[in-house]
Amino acid sequence: MENEAIFRFYEELNDFLPTRDRKRSKVYHFKGNPSVKDAIEAQNVPHTEVDLIVVNGDPVDFNYKLQKGDRVAVYPVFESFDISQLKEGGSRGLRQTRFILDVHLGKLAKLLRMAGFDTYYRNDLDDREIVERAAEEDRIVLTRDRGILKNKLVKKGYYVRSQNSARQLEEVLDRFQLRQSINFFTRCIVCNGMITRVGKKMIEKHLKPGTRKRFTVFFRCRGCGKIYWRGSHYQRMKSYYGSLLKNENSR
Repeated sequence: MENEAIFRFYEELNDFLPTRDRKRSKVYHFKGNPSVKDAIEAQNVPHTEVDLIVVNGDPVDFNYKLQKGDRVAVYPVFESFDISQLKEGGSRGLRQTRFILDVHLGKLAKLLRMAGFDTYYRNDLDDREIVERAAEEDRIVLTRDRGILKNKLVKKGYYVRSQNSARQLEEVLDRFQLRQSINFFTRCIVCNGMITRVGKKMIEKHLKPGTRKRFTVFFRCRGCGKIYWRGSHYQRMKSYYGSLLKNENSR
C-alpha cells in the first residue's frame, strides 16, 4: 500500500529539485516506513546538504521512520546563527577544513591549497577512494557528483554548484565561512605539502638563469620539493586573495 507525506525543502536545497517542485510543498509517495534520510535522497537532495529536519513541528535525525501523513520541513546548513540547540545530537562540527575533491575539481584544489587549506586531490581518484579517505581522515567531500554525497559513509560534504573555479572557491569559502582562515602561500599547489623558506644557495642549481638573477627569496615544498618565488603570478594571486578577505571585512 502506498502512503503519502508532505515535504518542503528550503533555500538552496531547491537547487536539487525539478523546477516544478521548488519553493513549495510537494506530496511524496512511499511504501513501508523508509528513513527520512532515504526519502530525502530519493528526491535527489544529498544528506550532506541538510542540517535540520522538522517533522510535524519536531526536530528529528536521519534515522526517523517516515509515517503516513507526516509533514516534513528540510533545511540547509545554517552558518549565520547557531541552531545546535534545535538539532538532536547537537552540532555536526562543520568547522573542519580538511577537504577531499573529486576528479572534476582540479583547478579548485589548487586555489584551496594556495589559500592554505589542507586539500587532498588526485585526478585518478574513484568514488570509493574518496568516500573511504574522507571517512578515515575526517575530510569534507567537495564534488560535482551528488551521488557521492548520498553515500552513508560521507558525513560532511558539499555539492559545488558553479563550473567556474574562481566562483567555486568563493562558494566553498562562504559555505564554510573560511575567508578569515585564508593563509595564503603556505601550501604547495602540486602536492598539498607545506611550503617553507629556503636559502638561495641550497636550490640555486635548480633555477633558470633569469630566475636566479632576478629573485633572491625562495620557498620549497617539504613534500615534493617544488621551488617557489615571488614573481608576477605570486603578486596577482596575493592581490586576489587579499580581495576575498577585504570583501569579508566589508560585509
